[in-house]
Order: sequence, then C-alpha cells, then structure tokens
Amino acid sequence: MEKSFVHPYMPNSVPEIRQQLLDELGVKDVKEIYGSIIPEELLYKERLDLPEPIRSEYELKRHMTGLLNKNISTEEYTSFLGAGCYKHQVPAVCDEINMRGEFLTAYCGDTYSDHGKMQAIFEYASMMGELLDADVVSYTTYDAGQSVCSAFRMAVRLQDSSGKNGEKEKNVILVPDTMNPEIYSQAVSYCRNVSEIVKAGHDEESGLMDLKELEGRLKEGNVAAVFYENPSYLGFFEPQAEEIARLAHRYGAVCIAQPQVSALGIMESPMNLGADIVCGDIQPLGMHMQYGGGQAGFIASHQKLEYMEQFPTYMYGIAKTDKEDTYGWGRAMNYRCSHGSREKANEYFGTETGLWGITAGVYLASMGPQGMYELGEAIIQNLKYLTVRLNEIEGVRANPFGGSNFQEVLVDFSETGKSVADINKKLFEYGIFGGKDVSREFPWLGVCGLYCVSELTTQAQMDALIDAIRQIAAGKSDVSDKDSQVSKEVQAWDM
Repeated sequence: MEKSFVHPYMPNSVPEIRQQLLDELGVKDVKEIYGSIIPEELLYKERLDLPEPIRSEYELKRHMTGLLNKNISTEEYTSFLGAGCYKHQVPAVCDEINMRGEFLTAYCGDTYSDHGKMQAIFEYASMMGELLDADVVSYTTYDAGQSVCSAFRMAVRLQDSSGKNGEKEKNVILVPDTMNPEIYSQAVSYCRNVSEIVKAGHDEESGLMDLKELEGRLKEGNVAAVFYENPSYLGFFEPQAEEIARLAHRYGAVCIAQPQVSALGIMESPMNLGADIVCGDIQPLGMHMQYGGGQAGFIASHQKLEYMEQFPTYMYGIAKTDKEDTYGWGRAMNYRCSHGSREKANEYFGTETGLWGITAGVYLASMGPQGMYELGEAIIQNLKYLTVRLNEIEGVRANPFGGSNFQEVLVDFSETGKSVADINKKLFEYGIFGGKDVSREFPWLGVCGLYCVSELTTQAQMDALIDAIRQIAAGKSDVSDKDSQVSKEVQAWDM
C-alpha cells in the first residue's frame, strides 16, 4: 500500500502524522522496527496476496452484504437445529434497549462512575437469581462452555482451600457421557492443568446417569465435583438430580448443574435440588441467533463466602448512600478477578458479554414469571407433537429412551437405511434445516439426529417436516418444485 494512502478506518494514517510518529521513534521507516525484533530469515519478503482496500463505506457495505447473502438463514428456511443455540421470540424492547449508545458502545466504562450500566447488570443478576433461586449470580462469561469450565475450576479451588482433602487430592470432575461434546472438549483443554474430566456411564434403557457407577467412582476419594445437565444435551430431563447431589455431598464433592434457562419456568431449579453451583447459557433470553455471536454464560451459587471467593468474574452489588432512599451500584470483591489483582486472580475473563447480560435482564423483566412459564409450556407441547408425529413414519423412531424431554429429541433413522447427513441434505431441498447429526459424537446411539423446536415452531412447519421425512424415508428422492414451493409458502405464512 502506498505511503500516501490515508485509510478511512485507521486513525493517524495521515502522512504528516505518520512521519511525526517515526521521527519521535527515531526511525526512517516502520520496517526498521520490525527488523529490530524479527530475525531476517523469518521476514516475508514478497507482497502479501491480499485484496485491494475498500475505500468507501458504501463499497464496504455492498461487499459485506454480498458475502452475507451467500448464507441461508433461519428466516428463510425452517430450522430444527438447536444443540446449544436456539431461535426464540425476541421482544422488540430487547433490541431497543441494547442498541442504546450508552450500552452498545461503552466497552467497560469507568469502574466508579458508570452507575447506569452497573445498575442494569445488577438488575439482570437479581432477576437471574430469582429465576434460578440463587443468592449470587456473577457477571456474564463468554458462553455456556466458559461458565461450565470456570465452575469446574471453582470446584477444584474449593477442594484445595477446604483443608479436608485427606490422603488423596480431589481433582477429578465426573460428567455424564451424554454431555455436550463441544463443552466437554473445551473443559478438557481448559482444566487440564488442574483436573481430570472423567465420563460416568449411563443406564442403557433410560440414558440417565448410572448412579451405581457414579457412587463407585465417588468412593475412590479423588472426585472434586459431579456435573450434570438438566435437561441433558440430548434433550431428556434428569429426574435423579437430588440423588446425584446427595451422592456428591456424601463423598465430599461439589455438585454442579447446567440447566436450560428457557425450561426454568416449568421445572424446579437445580439450586433447590441440592446443586452447589449452577451454570449455563443465557442466549435464549432475548438474543437472536447470530453468526458466531450472541452467546453469554452465567454462574450462580448460594450465598456462601467460600464459594463467592472462587467466582472468577465481576460481581455487582447495591449499597446505601448518604441520601435517604438513594442507592448506588458497584463492583464487589474485586480482589478475586483480573481487574483487581491481575496475575493473582482466580482466572482471566473479558467484559465483552456485558451487553448480553443487560439484554437478558430486559427479556426477563418483560416476560415475568408467567411469561417464562408459558414459554416452557409452549416448547414442551410443540416437542410432544413433533415426537408423536415422527413416530408415525415407518422406519423412524423418535425419543428412543422414552423419558420426558424438553426442546430437543433424538430421532433414530437406523431402519431407513439412510444416514443423517443424507436425510439432512434432502431436507435442505425442501427448505428445511434438519436436526444435528450426533452419529459421530455418540456412535452408540446409532444413526441419530437431534431435532429441536421452540415456541416459534408452528404446527404447519412440523407437518411439513413430517411429510418431507416420510418421502425421504420411502426413497422418494426427487423434490418437485411444488414440494419445495409448499415448504417456502409455509415458512412465509408463519413469518
């Protein structure tokens, strides 16, 4: 790029200012800086094969729009794909509030003056505490995976600080072998220098955790924590939650649970079933599905100081002021986190997800307890309808474990003679995103897809899916223009 080029998005790229910077540094060219720290043999001598710069906002917008238009979104096609990111109704007020400049553009704000943002995050934490029946809810983490990983490390630190380890070091985290495989992989990497993540087996009939095997592993005396999902990654509820917590506590382990927040309006919180730490994702609470964004996690516990001291993220508190009936908000116990103690902190974390915490607070305020109940009720009714209809198709078996499910259900296609990938490829021709292929992640399940519904999934969409799968299973591989058009018309009508 020529030296005279002034980049519209890069400050201080004006030639005169650039020269002032070089003069101040005492060099003639920026290459002198690179050459002083990068060995000559590592320097790339040729011109990088990069496209020419886009020099106007209009051209940049056209370019980005062209790239985005290559995607097909869930606004165009019907989607039955979930597995951690879900399409829910987002109240307009959520977007209205989180697009306000003081929330959207203020990255962090001054610690002692950004009281509006602090109050907003405090209100979010308070409403999450009510939803979870938890006393303490931290600032948001990156996503569910981060919250689970941090909860695991919290448990190990609690064992280290308890002084009750006995002869064996408690550094094993027991998890169900039906756990979300992406979060499992993340946890193995994130916790490898402090703990070992061990999968506990399941009951072959129900898919639930095998309590006998769980207790056997707990008896070994090296377990720091027991983790379970409720509902599970595969969609089924874990009715043994209280017994899992009792077993964990009997052998001195911490009980960690990951609920699905959109289910908490119709099910008991893990906090009331014996869990010590609850963690998960708040994406269903007012966040649109995005291309890699719109995720944020939470960590919660009862108000026990030994637990609170192990939280890695900010905590926001309320305090009285000199003025009567006037309160202030601020960060509490800063010595725990990287903002307060840098390298001595429990863990490092970022502040980029605070906007989603505020968004979730707006969502919870607009929904209220009754709204959360109706949300869960609608989802569970839709899933029941889909499960019954899928089981009408010859060669297809939905919900092979037979228990109660929420939002997602396994669908076994083994008897159709077709792979999940093949079925999904054909469904795409009908304007439908099929369920996630879990055949590789859980080979013991056979040829299974994980199908998801939400409160937005309509009967017409589910009926269109049933008709498409019936034709695909029967070997009718050719999708007529009429079939494709019907699917698109259903989608347009539902929108």
